[in-house]
Formats: sequence, structure tokens, C-alpha cells
Amino acid sequence: MEQNEVLKALQRDHAAELKKAAQRLKGTAKHTEVIASPVLSDMTGHQILLKPENLQVTGSFKIRGAYNKIASLSEDQLARGIVTASAGNHAQGVAYAARERGAKATICMPTITPPLKVDATKAYGADVVLHGDVFDEAAAYAQKLSDEQGMIYVPPFDDYEVICGQGTIAMEILEDVPNVTDIVVPLGGGGLGAGVALAVKTFKPEVRVIGAIPEGSPAFKNSFAAGRVVPADKVVTSAEGVAVKRPGDLTFALLNEFLDDLITVSERDINEMILLMLEKHKLVVEAAGAVSLAALEHLNLRSRKFASAPGPHVVVPIMSGGNIDTVTIGAVIQKGMIARGRIMNFEVELPDLPGQLLKVAQVLAEQRANVIALDHDQFKASGHYTNAVALGVTVETNGPDHIDRVLEALKQAGFDPKRIY
Repeated sequence: MEQNEVLKALQRDHAAELKKAAQRLKGTAKHTEVIASPVLSDMTGHQILLKPENLQVTGSFKIRGAYNKIASLSEDQLARGIVTASAGNHAQGVAYAARERGAKATICMPTITPPLKVDATKAYGADVVLHGDVFDEAAAYAQKLSDEQGMIYVPPFDDYEVICGQGTIAMEILEDVPNVTDIVVPLGGGGLGAGVALAVKTFKPEVRVIGAIPEGSPAFKNSFAAGRVVPADKVVTSAEGVAVKRPGDLTFALLNEFLDDLITVSERDINEMILLMLEKHKLVVEAAGAVSLAALEHLNLRSRKFASAPGPHVVVPIMSGGNIDTVTIGAVIQKGMIARGRIMNFEVELPDLPGQLLKVAQVLAEQRANVIALDHDQFKASGHYTNAVALGVTVETNGPDHIDRVLEALKQAGFDPKRIY
């Protein structure tokens, strides 16, 4: 976005535009009700109330900004058609909003987009064009179509109407939780964070807005440190919804002014929260949506403003979406269980004699470690000419203490187990 456009946007009547966005979204976007989380409250020592945008129409918050942008267009603009680029939630949000407004939508998606997401976007009536190997190539093609065919391009985050649409989330939080002290929001391109921060500082500036990013997506951290937009050299994270190399110009300007703090979380933190939501709340949340949850345990140590604030904290993390495919969620569950000590894999060398496998099985049974998988292979032993067999075992466990007991019992039985994970 050009600098003059950023300055023009910053001078608009934010209160009026946010209220207009909320009015436009009535009957289209859900007013998602907050959910109390006793488990996270006990874990953190603060009152935690979840804002479940994973239960939103199309499965993410993106419908809010997309619909507000498209609803702001004139009939002539709608007649020209809508175009955008996305490999996920924004695509579905734009497709849904365009259908609701009676406009034709063209969504450019990279060729690597999973068929499930392509089909979900088509189901809302959009034309899908697969182009390029990565998002940037699809986005460039979408901009080309806009320039050549006159279609209206709907940006995923760096747009004032899109930002105001996302800001309606904060307006709902302020209405539903009048004693809220902190709102935690995941940051990717910054549209959600900018909208939330803009709304909070417009209507209730004493509430803190804390951003959360994965370690592998450092664009906002680097940009805040430099005082200007700085693209990340690379982005490596499972949270593809916030895997953005370059923040938006307008989103950065708003967040640089209004964001109270920024917290970095690990991939392990994210995976554990996806699993916790499934187990304790029966909620499906995608990796990007779990980033704000992952930040909760680190607020006291990593946010000076949060830690120094007096009085009780009432914290609302925004779960931005729940669009995650079954293959990915299976892998995430496994990683989360490993991280929490619910699954353990070890290797041990056994004498190549009858009954050795039974001895290991007896130890595991006594320790109530349920076997998931076995790999009994004499060719993996440390020496090809030794009379030994390599045994790999994966078991279900009940946490780190249980793992320690299992390994110690194996040692007491004369084995030398080596934990792999």
C-alpha cells in the first residue's frame, strides 16, 4: 500500500467505520459467544475466556473482513467481479461474501493447494484458478487479472475495510466481557491484529492487546524492532495462516501504534494447544488459531506490560480459525502427545535368543505402558556380526513421570533402553 493511502486511512473516522462494519455483518457473520476455559485458567492463574472464531461461518474470522470490504463496493464495482489470491481461509471468506452480495468471484490459488480447500472454495460458487507454485505467484496473477479485466481485488489483510471487518471481533468481546483486561491475537499479515487493536483503542483503550507469533514467522518482530516494515528472509511454521513474509503497510502502522506487546511461541507450544482444545473443549482449532492460546502460558514472563499490570487479569485469546485437514490434525495430535509425554519411542538391543521380546513385553505390561508399534530387526543391531537384535518400541504413556518409570524398569530388568522421542 502506498504511503499516501496509509495516511488517508489513518485519518478516517474509526469509530464510525467500525460501527458501520458491525452493522453490515449482522445476519452474515456469527456473533461468536465466548467460552470459559477452566483448564487454561488453572494452568495460567488467570481467568481465560475463549473467543471461538473457529466456529465462525466458513470456519474462520476471514468472513468478517471479506464481507465488509465487498459490502462497501458499489453496484458497478460488484458487476465487474471480485478477484483475490489465497490458499485457505481468505479464499473461502471472499467466495462466501461475493455469493451473498451477488458478485462473481475468481480465486487464484497456488497449484499446491490441497484439493479439500479448492473444493470448499468452489462450493461457495467461486471460480478457482490454480496458478504458480507458491502464494506470491498466485497473488501476482490475481493482481494481473484485476488490472487487465477490471475486477476488484480484495486484499487478505492490508485494506482498511478488511481491517474494520476484523475489528468487529473486538467489539463483540468488549460487549460480552466488560471486565476484559487483555486480548491475545495471532499475527500474520496483521489484518486481524490491526482490526482488534484499532477497535479496542477506539472504544476501550485501557484494555491491552497482545500479539502472538510463531518463532518461524518473525516478520512483525523484525519490523517492530526496525520501526518499519521488514520482510522476513524465510518463514518456517506449521501455522500457515500466519506464515507471512511481509506485513501489510497499513496493518504495521496501526499495530506499531496500538499493539501493547508481542509474544513469540514455539511449534511445540502450538501443537500442545491444538491437542488440549480437542481433549478438554472438544474444539477443532487450526495451528494459526492456536498461536494465541500458546502465548497464554508465557504472558507473565514474556510480556512486561502484562506482568506489571495490577489486579486480576481477564484474558480473551482469539482462536482465529478451525480449518485443518484430517491428515494434518492426525500429525499434530501425534506431535502434541509426544510433547506431553503421552507417546514414547525407545530402542534397545536384545540378545538374539528366544524369549527376549517376551521379557520386554512383561516389563511394559507391569508398568502399564500400552504398546502401539514394534520394530524387531536383527539387521539394525550395532554390530552386524554380534549375536544381537535391535528392537524399536512405541508405547502410550501417561506423562514424563511415567516415561521415567518405564525406562528405569527396563534398566532394572537388565536392558539398556535409548529413548528416541
